[in-house]
Formats: sequence, structure tokens, C-alpha cells
Amino acid sequence: MTKNLLKQIDWQKNSGLVPAIIQNADNLRVLMLGYMNEESLKKTRKEKKVWFYSRSKRRLWQKGEKSGNFLRVQRISLDCDGDTLLIIVKPVGPVCHTGKRDCFDVDGALGVDAFAELFEVIENRKKLMPEGSYTASLFKEGLNKICAKIGEESGEVIKAATKETKQRLVSESVDLIYHLFVLLAQKNIDLLRINKKIRKRM
Repeated sequence: MTKNLLKQIDWQKNSGLVPAIIQNADNLRVLMLGYMNEESLKKTRKEKKVWFYSRSKRRLWQKGEKSGNFLRVQRISLDCDGDTLLIIVKPVGPVCHTGKRDCFDVDGALGVDAFAELFEVIENRKKLMPEGSYTASLFKEGLNKICAKIGEESGEVIKAATKETKQRLVSESVDLIYHLFVLLAQKNIDLLRINKKIRKRM
């Protein structure tokens, strides 16, 4: 976000505050809504972590200041009227204070975004490398092992499609997608890049 864009914000429209919609960079899922004043936005830009202005406490507060569940800023955009921000983030841990993934209970209302959730689990396994985790063992064994598993699972998908049941095909497809996601995480490619490429080809 440029300094010129900062000046384009209509700070007077809502008594010096603007709503900030927080969206997950990996799956474009809306996580929460907060409010910012000019100072909290400046701190957000400087520190690359989201700061809000609390209307009830009348002070600045950083998301995650107590829980450690920060929102790492990827991009900040301003809407066409100059009075609403869209902040694309990489969340560190659950966003809602209740411990849920987001503040709108999207999982319960619309169903879980299974692909995004699976990818998040895989990324966490890569980061934490817990003992006894199959995913962590793949990362330890490295790229050649992961690629070999993709080759193996591709063969299983073909076999299921040509010789076995639809149920078997679904099961083997999930195995293939899982190992493909492990490969993407190994190469530090997130789902946002995949989503962008898909949209360009549509």
C-alpha cells in the first residue's frame, strides 16, 4: 500500500475509523472484521502485523498480542469509496477468540474448505515436525521420497479409474492430492499461487 493510497482514505466518514476486512491469503476466506484509525494502519504497514483500534477500550491493539495468533500482512487494498480496507493475511493460529478458525463460523454454516484445511495442517507439520507424524517423515526424507510417493499414488488413481469402483477412485484421489500438497509445501508454494494460476486459465 502506497503513501498516496493512505491519503485517499476517507477518515472523516466514520469519525476517524474505517472497517478492515481480514482475509486469508491461502484460500481467500474472510476471517474477521475490525476497525482501524490512521495510527493503527501505519503500525500495521510498518510491522507487517495487523493492528486495530478498539472502540470499547479506546486504544490500539495488535491482533495476537495475548494469544500469539498474529495476522501477518501480505497485501492491503482500499475499496472504491475510500472507506473500507481489505487486508490479506497469513494467520498464525486460530483467528477468533473462541479458538475457531474465523469469527463467522463458516465451517458450521457452509462446510469446511477441506483443501485449505488440509494444506494448513501439512504446513504446520512442516513447521513443527512432530514425532510420529507421517507428513513430517516425508519432509525428513526429502524431495525424492515425496516425488516417488506422487508417482506411486498416480498409478493407484489410474488403476482405480480403469479397474475398480468409484469409491476406490475417490479414496486414491485423496491420497494423490495429499501427497501433491506435501510437495507444494516442500517447495514453499502456497495455495494462493495455485488459485491465481487456475483463475488465469479459466
